[in-house]
Amino acid sequence: MSSGTVDTTVQRSVLRLVVFGIEGQQYALPLSTVERAFPMVAVSTLPKAPAITLGVINISGQVIPVVDIRKRFGLPGRVFDPRARLLVARTPRRILAMPVDTVLGVKEVMAETVTAPDAVLPGIGHVAGIATLPDGLLFIHDLESFLSLDEERQLTEALQEVRG
Repeated sequence: MSSGTVDTTVQRSVLRLVVFGIEGQQYALPLSTVERAFPMVAVSTLPKAPAITLGVINISGQVIPVVDIRKRFGLPGRVFDPRARLLVARTPRRILAMPVDTVLGVKEVMAETVTAPDAVLPGIGHVAGIATLPDGLLFIHDLESFLSLDEERQLTEALQEVRG
């Protein structure tokens, strides 16, 4: 490019998302927040935890709360078998595990194709955006708002009791 010309190309922003399925619907989390996915394991109960918490798992000596994303979205409960998967992801405050039906992989979505959730479904909570894909809608989950402040406090206290 010569010194007298202006570069008019627009830098397009791409979102890298981990896509997972629950009840046939596709959801996603930003790839940067997901630590790993693995087959379902036994979940131990966590007394005094908020109702959204299924229990805890131990990964390499770290106690991680397992939260029920199905319950948060008002979906029917499910007994999780070994075919289910656990997604382990980071929020600004903690690491959480969430059972999902399937993990569909990493998908790149152009940021300009993501719509604010209120523009599509007013009042939908815990969704950061909705992308329209050729095979349907992709709900981008807002993990940061998954737990209310009261649930965060209750979970922290329950975990502290377990750790002693």
